[in-house]
Amino acid sequence: MYIKRTGENDLKAALNSGKVVLVLGARQVGKTTLVREVLKNENVKFLNFDIEIDKARFLAAASLSPAEGLRTLGNPAILVLDEAQRLPETARIVKGWHDAQIPARILLLGSSSLDLLNQSVESLTGRNWKIVLPPLTFSEALSSQDWAGTGLNPSTLREHFTAALKAFLLQRMAFGSYPEVVLSPDPKRLLRELSSDYLWKDVLQAGLVKTPDLIRRLLTLLAHQTGNEVSIHELATQLSMARPTVERYLALLEQTFVIFRLPAFSTNPRKEISKSQKVYFWDTGIRNALLNTFAPDELRPDIGSLWENWVVAEMAKTNLLAGSPCELFFWRSRSQAEVDLVVKSEYGLKAFEIKWTPRRVKSSAFHVAYRVEVSLISPANPFFAEYIGKAESDD
Repeated sequence: MYIKRTGENDLKAALNSGKVVLVLGARQVGKTTLVREVLKNENVKFLNFDIEIDKARFLAAASLSPAEGLRTLGNPAILVLDEAQRLPETARIVKGWHDAQIPARILLLGSSSLDLLNQSVESLTGRNWKIVLPPLTFSEALSSQDWAGTGLNPSTLREHFTAALKAFLLQRMAFGSYPEVVLSPDPKRLLRELSSDYLWKDVLQAGLVKTPDLIRRLLTLLAHQTGNEVSIHELATQLSMARPTVERYLALLEQTFVIFRLPAFSTNPRKEISKSQKVYFWDTGIRNALLNTFAPDELRPDIGSLWENWVVAEMAKTNLLAGSPCELFFWRSRSQAEVDLVVKSEYGLKAFEIKWTPRRVKSSAFHVAYRVEVSLISPANPFFAEYIGKAESDD
């Protein structure tokens, strides 16, 4: 079953841009499925660089002139190179073909960011249109469900926060939103497979990590610290690693779309924390798999931190799909006043408290400092992420 993705229109626009199109995102997030759906009526040649014979065919074509090389591949209108990060010279070859103005559009699909995708990625600077595909947003996941018998459909769910909808929300918090996981009758098995080195396979295959077990141990520590400020020094001490090594591993996990960092917001370092950071998982199912805690139950002891990760990730996914027009932060004063999420855009600041148990948000130190009302995000309004920058204060 294909789940309609928000990124479809961006991909169609990118294909008409005359640039090399890069579709990036974690493994199993649906990149290939999205591309196949959008291009289902086109003359397309797919090469998967996880398959040795496909790599050999591409390299053989690259040894010829661009026009002759394209001819050996069947003269497709669109050439798709899947798992492009598996061939280090991909960007250099594609740059040559693009500059030679071959009569084919080229798409590169990768499960790593540009820095990891290719050591010579600067060769594509100014020539590419990048689309980053995260796990499903909540709205995308909702559209995949059969709501027959509930009296609801995706177009009316926003007005009816029912027991069925709350149960689905708890499932997404527990199992996450990878497309196959959302559709699977056995999501735990899939999540255990994904969290057993598969998502960070590119880091391991590239030889960038000498001790693979350290990656899992680092991620497990981060999973335990969800919602709290992360100390690189403490992580290094607990893992018996050098601080620069921990920093490098965190960067690699960001580049492979497993985690993302939220920096501290500050305009007054004397009164506010300015150098701290929080770390969140793009998908809460992966976080729970690392901890082996899958209960879709609002009474679970970590419900507050799990809800916070889910909310921040939804905001981050929505922002990413919109082209990252906003910057996301948390805020804490030196007197320990705190705001869970600050969204900065060209229109100003929005501030949010993220609480599983709904309550009124009172005037806060952040409001005093910035004259910005702090809004409440609770389970009763799980559609906030679609309206990043538009959320209203809780009344």
